[in-house]
Amino acid sequence: MQALVTPQWLKDHLNDENLVIVDCRFALSASEAGAEEYKNDHIPGALYFHLNRDLSGSKSEHGGRHPLPDTDLLAAHFSNAGIDANTTVIAYDDQEMAMAGRLWWLLRYLGHDRVAVLDGGYAAWKKAGYEVTAEVPTVQARQFVPHVRHDMLVDMEGVKKRSEHTVLLDSRAPERYRGENEPIDAKAGHIPGAHNFFYKDNLGADQTMLPTDELQKRLAPYADKELIVYCGSGVTACSNLLAFHAAGRTNVKLYLGSWSDWSSYPDNPVATGEE
Repeated sequence: MQALVTPQWLKDHLNDENLVIVDCRFALSASEAGAEEYKNDHIPGALYFHLNRDLSGSKSEHGGRHPLPDTDLLAAHFSNAGIDANTTVIAYDDQEMAMAGRLWWLLRYLGHDRVAVLDGGYAAWKKAGYEVTAEVPTVQARQFVPHVRHDMLVDMEGVKKRSEHTVLLDSRAPERYRGENEPIDAKAGHIPGAHNFFYKDNLGADQTMLPTDELQKRLAPYADKELIVYCGSGVTACSNLLAFHAAGRTNVKLYLGSWSDWSSYPDNPVATGEE
């Protein structure tokens, strides 16, 4: 399935029997803001998934701020949301498609390809003048059967042992990459050897994804390279992965623990400035 759908596409398919819509709005600085926004209004029929409670596992000393959820628990959550092999899932947010991208990535990681993200998010839906509601839908549970694709993921050791032909891309803002500003994690800087590839640069002024040819131009320097992408905690990197997929690069791997995992090990090296 294509990685992105337009508000018009979603409106035309809103009443499809096998469609599940998921609102993923979430603010890192105010963890309940997205849930409150959902209560106020959302796309008709949409469920709400919370980044910390639904799309992340329990935090520990290592593994990052948003670790991978337990597969069985996540599959049960998807089942309760009415998702099975015949279901098309459309995710949306208002955070540059990063939170929705996390759900998109998790579903694909568990073998479910019938998933896409609403291009431009909830703002694009409302800008188009389409209906919103505060009504929370009733869902008929289905059976989601996971088929884990382990090759989509790398851990810290995989990053350390990556091939010389593999390029590591840091999705964070340039100033965080360079180590000039670190508002969240204990250490500032980036993984040595990583290139900066800020996820927001994939978006146009209207916060929709750039056209395919422009995304391909951004990726052109890495056309013949294996890619691993990371960010602060494995969330905004998913917006990059979404853009890469839209550009035809469907084999990029995610270091899910990302900088928050890497920097939790005292002996891991840290680089600053430009590479």
